[in-house]
Amino acid sequence: MDDPRGQPPASDGISLAAAEWNAGRRAFHRSPHGSARGPVCGMGVCHECRTTVDGQPHVRTCGRSARPDTRIGDVATAWYKLPRGGAQRRKPDAVTHFPSVAVLGAGPAGLTAAVHAAEAGASVLLLDENPRPGGQIWRCDHATGAPPPAHDMHRRAYDAGVSTLVGARVVHAGPPTRLFALDADDRVHDIRAEDVVLATGARELLLPFPGWTLPGVMGAGGLQALAKNGLDVRDRRIVVAGSGPLLLAVAAALRERGGRILAIVEQAPRRRVLGLGPRLLAHPSKLARGLKLTHALRGVRRLYSSWIVSADGSSDDGESLASIDVHTPGGSESIPCDLVAYGCGLVPQTEVAQSLGCRLESGAIGVDQDQRTSVDHVFAAGEVCGVAGLDAALVEGAIAGLAAAGRTAAASGLRRRRDRERRFARTFLAAWTLDDRLRALPTDDTIVCRCEDVPFGAVRFHTDPRDAKLRTRCGMGPCQGRMCGPALRWILGWRLDTVRPPYSPVPLEALATIGACVQAR
Repeated sequence: MDDPRGQPPASDGISLAAAEWNAGRRAFHRSPHGSARGPVCGMGVCHECRTTVDGQPHVRTCGRSARPDTRIGDVATAWYKLPRGGAQRRKPDAVTHFPSVAVLGAGPAGLTAAVHAAEAGASVLLLDENPRPGGQIWRCDHATGAPPPAHDMHRRAYDAGVSTLVGARVVHAGPPTRLFALDADDRVHDIRAEDVVLATGARELLLPFPGWTLPGVMGAGGLQALAKNGLDVRDRRIVVAGSGPLLLAVAAALRERGGRILAIVEQAPRRRVLGLGPRLLAHPSKLARGLKLTHALRGVRRLYSSWIVSADGSSDDGESLASIDVHTPGGSESIPCDLVAYGCGLVPQTEVAQSLGCRLESGAIGVDQDQRTSVDHVFAAGEVCGVAGLDAALVEGAIAGLAAAGRTAAASGLRRRRDRERRFARTFLAAWTLDDRLRALPTDDTIVCRCEDVPFGAVRFHTDPRDAKLRTRCGMGPCQGRMCGPALRWILGWRLDTVRPPYSPVPLEALATIGACVQAR
């Protein structure tokens, strides 16, 4: 890991997505039917920020640093189209790693697991798709670097000898402790570990409504991530909407950066949210964070039992956000705005765990008291085990790291704290249970699968995600159903779909290299 000594490290610069947005670009690419699309998730899940970079098509710009000599072009709508002259060939050889413990995900849980495993004597490889460790909560700011807690953990990781592979996404796994990842140059990394810790975190649940595909409607955490990566929100009119405590943190962060927060639109009832106050008295650190957010958001309008029903484009081109219509207890209200930060909660990212055969419980990885999954030598920690917040992620990461390094006795002393955090999270998050009326948000014409332009009317009568996929292509685009799948499971009651590698689009040459590695064993 890079030496983090001295001041908190700054990142390599603003992201390409932020630079393009700041320059006035709104349509990063075109959907299959020609609609303009722009960044949404800010973390590499949605693929909506992709465009052609230096002649290479379909580059996700949210994780790519901007350079003065970068050449931006129009992206092809269809994935089979390549720039004139064909695709540049890449080296087919793989880089092989033999760590004692491989940790997938470098957010708070993963980074903590890596540190504790390494300090216990294990050789550790830490992988993450982002260009720097930290995940969403501890994301490195382009101007100020990592927040102090993350910087301290970076220092411990460096001192303990943790190796890192950042800008790398796992695209294939199996047998259980063998992972295949692609780095930023699409080179294959063959990772053969003795034990694996899954700390893949969670992504945002975005429930579709008419107009939600307009550039300018972003995930709440997505806009926050893009702002940390350099997207300029100064004097922008912003509405933060959806549900959950993340909305407050996002609103405060955007306001601190100069954004004009017009309203926080929360679907949960006011009495249910405010009723959480007494429960925070037993958790002083959480109460302090809550009071700090309340102070930071003083004067900001709050709408409860309210939600966005539609978004409208500008009169000039119809391809960028101009306003939203909001349902409130007092009736419908139109709010002109430049940006919407939208999120209806979080969904554990279990694709790798499913592929490995790990048992899931209520959509999250099931673990025992030492964070072991149902698959031998595979552990899990953090939001992938169920959304419970930062404090739970930290203690679960410590338990998983120690257990993976064979120090279960040391991990046992942390179990009570972990259980306490989990109990609090279950009670706390129940206050933001989604209103059943949100199931009626999409009309038949509302696009639900952003990748393939599939409208809600085409899938609403299907009872199974596989049947809908075969008949409509819903979930078959580059995000592989990560955006539409969770929403349709909640709206239509679909089961969790099966997962097959590769988990995201890969070049054919990389796929052939992985196949050769598997056959060679």
